[in-house]
Amino acid sequence: MALYDKILILTGAGMSAESGLGTFRDKNGIWSHYNVDEVATPEGFKENPQRSHDFYNYRRGLHAKAEPNKAHKALARLEADYPGDVVIVTQNIDDLHEASGSNKVIHMHGQLDLARCGVCDFIYDFPYETMSVDHSCPSCMRAGQQRPDVVWFGEAPYHMEEIQKELANCFLFLSIGTSGSVYPAAGFVNMARKTGAHTVELNLEPSVGAVQFHEVHEGKATDIVPRYVDRLMHEADIARKLVMN
Repeated sequence: MALYDKILILTGAGMSAESGLGTFRDKNGIWSHYNVDEVATPEGFKENPQRSHDFYNYRRGLHAKAEPNKAHKALARLEADYPGDVVIVTQNIDDLHEASGSNKVIHMHGQLDLARCGVCDFIYDFPYETMSVDHSCPSCMRAGQQRPDVVWFGEAPYHMEEIQKELANCFLFLSIGTSGSVYPAAGFVNMARKTGAHTVELNLEPSVGAVQFHEVHEGKATDIVPRYVDRLMHEADIARKLVMN
């Protein structure tokens, strides 16, 4: 490991599951209780916006109570103490990375504490309140077209150009708590490998794309993420001492 190399970390629902936010595609995940087409697509919102609001209001309630777990805190420690850059790309719409102290976070699926106007595209803070069809945009004052600033199925993820640049310049790519089945994020590992990065999956169980990684480690995020961060910091300390000598 060379000093000052960039680490790029992709995080998914498994990262925040132990904070009480649940996962999506497991047997008892969120999508086993809700019809994704009804609550998380532009078509579902157009058909019945209040139904979609009710779903996200429920999730806002969960997010308001959630706190960063040991895995979030370990990544914040890595960013603070590692001698190179550490960038997090998250599929999660919570703010637990920021709450734990991470600063370089890219939200590719948006953030639940933001809202977006469907009329004028104005994006504004919406910190864990109840949203309804009666809510008005603070910019254009129109009601009925306000929505959470999250990426729905059928919509393009945010910040893809920036993410591609980060993938092209990392020496280590970590994927934590992801199903490996949702694109374009599922393709990040191959993009990183093509530029020569070492790739590592940290997951409760191997994802559908686990064979594409150089290393796969299984376990709870709160166990394996702090352990892997300790390993990285130990390797960085060794590299520093070799340079100094």
